[in-house]
Amino acid sequence: MLKNKVIIVFGGCGLIGKEVVKDIRKNNAVCINADINSEECKLDITDNEAIKKLFKDVFEKYGKIDGVVNCAYPRTKDWGNKLEDIQFESWQKNIDMQLNPIITITQEGLKYMKEGASFVNFGSIYGVCGNDFTIYEGTGGTSPAAYPAIKAGIINFTRYLASYVGHLGIRANCVSPGGVFDNQNPIFVKNYSHRSPLKRLAKPEEMAPAVTFLLSDGASYITGHNLMVDGGWSAI
Repeated sequence: MLKNKVIIVFGGCGLIGKEVVKDIRKNNAVCINADINSEECKLDITDNEAIKKLFKDVFEKYGKIDGVVNCAYPRTKDWGNKLEDIQFESWQKNIDMQLNPIITITQEGLKYMKEGASFVNFGSIYGVCGNDFTIYEGTGGTSPAAYPAIKAGIINFTRYLASYVGHLGIRANCVSPGGVFDNQNPIFVKNYSHRSPLKRLAKPEEMAPAVTFLLSDGASYITGHNLMVDGGWSAI
């Protein structure tokens, strides 16, 4: 499906990212895992110069870059504080870490990507839908306020990008996951599952095939799309 393609994945050591890397490689592509915890390409997503160097190095080694996936998810230690407890500095830092790297990734990618290449960014159901706070009842937790602001920004920037580079034959799409199981509070798991049409959270590996498809030639006429991989959450 991705034979001979060269793909850079930012955040390839995360819960979803490692499954994305695995699936891309299973489909016969060269996949560079750029992550602060990566043994093969250690990279801080907030380091613009490191991002620039990575693109240059990958292009010099392989002669092309066919795809870029951004699923990095850095956040501060107080991520998840209630709205009234969020410090402005924390809000600002999370936006700087999660949203702002997309401009450098995009600008550098466009220096090397040609017709047929593809960007895949990660949104979320909460970049599209309002939050259902009932699923957090009894857990003591909540959904971080910066999260929907960041994800909505990424989704609409991806639409902008698709329109901007379409004439070059380069595509840009989003994958927006619903809730993904990560050993959360059992009460949250029960509440979420009750609300979901499929009555469960997603498995991390269920996100990866959507990314692989959007990177592939099978999606050659799909751009500017936000693919909801959410078990029907956004349908009800």
